[in-house]
Amino acid sequence: MLSYVDYVAAGGLMSYGPNYANLFRQAADMVDKILHGTKPGDIPVEQPSKFDFAINVNTATALGLMMPPKLLATADEVIK
Repeated sequence: MLSYVDYVAAGGLMSYGPNYANLFRQAADMVDKILHGTKPGDIPVEQPSKFDFAINVNTATALGLMMPPKLLATADEVIK
């Protein structure tokens, strides 16, 4: 189990983690607020709001694992 989709594309079995592009947008919003005068201490701490789930079917097959269709249906990305 990994946290980056790129690792799954490179042969990892599966990943579940924050969508990093969305995290960068959130960080840019915070920087914009600071540049417009908001004190950093006044900005609330935010958690990731979007997560990605990816499965590599080739790796699962090589490991002798069968991925249930319901699990594959929940994945944001299925690599074959």
